[in-house]
Amino acid sequence: MDRSIRNSRHCMPAAMALLMLLTLAGAMVLPSAALAVDASVDKIVAGVEARYNVTGFTADFDQESILKAMAVTDTASGRLMVRQPGEMRWEYQVPDPQTIITNGRELWIYRPEENQVLVGKAPALFGKGKGAGFLANIKTIRKGFQISLEPSKDPDLYRLKLVPNRSTADLMAVKLDILKKNFDLVRIITFNVYGDETRIELKHFNFKNPPPATLFHFKVPKGADVVEMNQ
Repeated sequence: MDRSIRNSRHCMPAAMALLMLLTLAGAMVLPSAALAVDASVDKIVAGVEARYNVTGFTADFDQESILKAMAVTDTASGRLMVRQPGEMRWEYQVPDPQTIITNGRELWIYRPEENQVLVGKAPALFGKGKGAGFLANIKTIRKGFQISLEPSKDPDLYRLKLVPNRSTADLMAVKLDILKKNFDLVRIITFNVYGDETRIELKHFNFKNPPPATLFHFKVPKGADVVEMNQ
């Protein structure tokens, strides 16, 4: 999901322009325009919050991770399951089976082909919006980010840019592509300090049948190699 997990497996805005002197009439236009933008952002975020104000949901995902410095692109796909608040299960099916499970506190990464389980604390991977962790509690978007509206090349989508209130090396910015007709989050793009990108495409949402709570706890298989993280 982020740079640290990949490594464990294998060993803002434009500058402000100078303000011109304005006539009284011209000066009155700027606050109105700003209010219109703010209202649009608030409307979009409110729509997303209403859409994801559910017990849980499932979706299919395609993921692309771009390591700029190494000119490497990794792809993966699988199934996402979410229960509010804070519980997620990412079942990677391609290219290699792997399951990432969190109950909001503990974290398990199970690699069946290696019979290995990485265990740790959820905030290390999903805290403060990392790893698309806000999907499990959509209200954290307002609390943890500065939000702006960006132009979208697709007329059917809104694009929001999220800048964390406290940026970290793992997360410098997030872009969300949101379907206008129903406020589905169809694309999440995260950026880290190294210029790496992770793109997650979400599709085939199911909001009617939330996944059972039992799927968000993990029992380590007998004989599995257990590796402690966050030490």
